[in-house]
Amino acid sequence: MTTVVLADDEVLLRSALAALLPLEGDITIVAEAVDGPDAVRVTLAHRPDVLVIDLEMPGIDGLDAVAEIRRSLPGQVVLMLTRHARPGVLRKALRLGVQGFASKSAEPAHIATVIATLHSGRRWIDQDVSAAAIVDDNPLTDREADVLRVTGDGYSVAEIAARLHLAQGTVRNYLSNAMRKTQTRTRHEAARYAREHDWL
Repeated sequence: MTTVVLADDEVLLRSALAALLPLEGDITIVAEAVDGPDAVRVTLAHRPDVLVIDLEMPGIDGLDAVAEIRRSLPGQVVLMLTRHARPGVLRKALRLGVQGFASKSAEPAHIATVIATLHSGRRWIDQDVSAAAIVDDNPLTDREADVLRVTGDGYSVAEIAARLHLAQGTVRNYLSNAMRKTQTRTRHEAARYAREHDWL
């Protein structure tokens, strides 16, 4: 049997998957989570074979929850579900070590197949998700994105420089480039714009 934790704030969809997935394969739902922090808590408590988690949830989103989980369970197998396969999300998920990506509109039988695939040690990315990821209009360099990511956490230029081990002048240059590319007036606006476009 494959043990699964389901994490989704949509009660109807989570309940449907909890009821239907065991009918589609050798799957046991060991716990359900209603938001990001709950997903972290129950995954660490149950250590399932596969975590099935929604990308967009209240509290902390699916990506942040996975990042926190993988700090304690670096080998945790993750299937991420999303309604919107926006550019940048797939790359960010793969960086975190997410092994599977599927649409929330997929049939339970398909999701069960993906779970079995991931449990066997392989990866799975739905075609519609990978097709959307090809259309990636992110103009930011990795370093510009790093600086904006820390800016979004509310740190000053000096604190950003210290956290990223960069000179303050270098940080200002990255921020200036990011503001120009996002056509924003402040670093905080640039960070917000980049997050809204899934560039961080």
